[in-house]
Amino acid sequence: MKGWTMSVVVGVDGTPDSYAAIRLAQEEAKLRDTELVAVMAYSGEGALGTPAARPLATPRSPAEDRELAASTLSSVVKAALGDDGGVVLRVEAGHAGRVLVETARVYQAVMMVLSARKERTPSRLLGAVSQYVLRNAPCPVLVVPEAGKAR
Repeated sequence: MKGWTMSVVVGVDGTPDSYAAIRLAQEEAKLRDTELVAVMAYSGEGALGTPAARPLATPRSPAEDRELAASTLSSVVKAALGDDGGVVLRVEAGHAGRVLVETARVYQAVMMVLSARKERTPSRLLGAVSQYVLRNAPCPVLVVPEAGKAR
């Protein structure tokens, strides 16, 4: 963190839908001459989830969960921006909404950027994480529609 400067925080969920949110957050950070903090929450429960029809995958340690989340975050940020230079990458165990709100507080966010959750059925409702962040954020929140969605 650059001293006590403010930041723009972007939530990253590891999907390509995050790319537009990351790029927009980077633009906002540049306009505000502040740092960009990309954050990813992970469960920390140590097991991969699988569909009920298949057995549970091999359990992982909390350290392995963290390492996987850090690797995924770095890869997604690089894919969206071409590199992750200058972006603060942060991974935390816990509920995604709480992790995002706490990160915004710690990094004194002037804005949070989230990607809209991709729905299997058409819906105007936001996902649980976006709703939690909107209700608890210490700053304005921008929710970016999923890529390719008609405006």
